[in-house]
Amino acid sequence: MPRSVREGRRPDAYACGYCHLPNGLGRPENASLASLPKEYFIEQLKDFKDGSRHSSEPRMGSINNMILAAKAVTPDEVEAAADYFSQLKLTKWVRVVETDTVPKTRIERGMLIPEAEGTEPIGSRIIEVPEDYEQTELRNPQSGFIAYVPKGSLKKGEALVRTGGDGTTIACTICHGPNLHGLDNIPGIAGRSPSQMTRQLIDFRDGARNGPGAVLMKLPVAKLTDEDIVAITAYLASQEP
Repeated sequence: MPRSVREGRRPDAYACGYCHLPNGLGRPENASLASLPKEYFIEQLKDFKDGSRHSSEPRMGSINNMILAAKAVTPDEVEAAADYFSQLKLTKWVRVVETDTVPKTRIERGMLIPEAEGTEPIGSRIIEVPEDYEQTELRNPQSGFIAYVPKGSLKKGEALVRTGGDGTTIACTICHGPNLHGLDNIPGIAGRSPSQMTRQLIDFRDGARNGPGAVLMKLPVAKLTDEDIVAITAYLASQEP
C-alpha cells in the first residue's frame, strides 16, 4: 500500500484509504475504487482538480474534500494510488433487498444509520445502511452494506440496463461490457454501491460531471427520471462484480 493510500500528506492530501478503505470498496458517501482502470482513475483526479467534476449537491462534503485533495496531491502520489487501486479486485460489498418498508434512519458521519426502532415506506428511494455500524466505523474489511430498494426495481432496472428501455436510455452493456465489468478505460459498474452510482448519474444528467470521459454519459442520462436512476442502480448493485 503506497503512502498516498496509507497515510497521505498533511494538510490536504488525505489518505485515500481512510475514506475509500484499504480494500478500495468504499462507503455509500464516497466511491469504490477497487479495479478502476488506472487511466480512468488518473483522469478523474484531473477532473476534480480543474473543476470539470463537482457535485450537484453543494453540501456533499466528500466531494468537496476530493476537490481539495486533488489540488494537493502530486503526480507521483496520484500514479501510486491509481496503480494500487486498479490492481485490487472488486468483491461483493452490498446486499440488495427489495422491500416496501425500511428502517427509519438518521444521518451519521455521512451515512444513513438505522434508528433503534420504527419503519416507514421506502417510496421511490434506495436506503443504503451498514450491516453493522460499529464494525463499519472500525473499518472492518469484512463488514459491508445493505441496500433496500423498491419492489419491482430490479426487473425495471434490468430492462433499462440491458436494452435501454425502449428508448429511455442506451443499454449500459454497450460501453460497460456484457457482464458490466468494464471495457478498456471504461469502469465496471456491476456490484458497486447504488448510492454512489445514483449520485454519479444525477451529476452527469445535471451537468456537475464533465471532462473528457463524461461526454459519453450525457446522452444515456438525458431522459432518465429519478425513478429510472433508482431502478438502474438497484439492478447494477445486485449484480456480481
